[in-house]
Amino acid sequence: MKNNIKLMSIALLSSIVFISCDDNDDPMESIAPDFSGTYAQADQMGRPAINTVFVASADKDMFNTTAPKDQGAAFQAKFEAGLKGLSPAYANEGDKNALGLDAAAFSGVLATDVLTLSLDGTTTFYDGTNVLTGRALADDVITVELLLIFGGEDFSENPNLSDDHVDANDKAFSQSFPYLASPW
Repeated sequence: MKNNIKLMSIALLSSIVFISCDDNDDPMESIAPDFSGTYAQADQMGRPAINTVFVASADKDMFNTTAPKDQGAAFQAKFEAGLKGLSPAYANEGDKNALGLDAAAFSGVLATDVLTLSLDGTTTFYDGTNVLTGRALADDVITVELLLIFGGEDFSENPNLSDDHVDANDKAFSQSFPYLASPW
């Protein structure tokens, strides 16, 4: 029985490899994109972890299929309740984060799951001066989000909650497009 399973596995793997191989050195050359058909939005992740943390399981499908222009109105109140429940930095009325936003204003920003971008300035999630003006590969996005959620007005509140302690990639980014580090 084990030998039959092994032989079937080898045969299946071999057929996939042989069918997939051809003499074309540029696999993208012969493949044209096909935009026909009906597509549905399945997930939104403009800001990593925000959807994961602030959208309740029962609301995931609705959030992911809601147009960003409508997300604030539909989800801001739930995000605000979650933000106040999670973060002691918003425990008192009028508490603000380092952007100067109170819980109501900041949860409105969070509930609209888009990546904002500066077209004429620095593109970064946070560089000490510019905040949420885009996103560079080297930006520590999760730590910035934690700082804005837990760090209070000057990033000093709740230091144990305000950093993911992942301070570098395991490999350097490439100097050429697509700039991502090569796989192990």
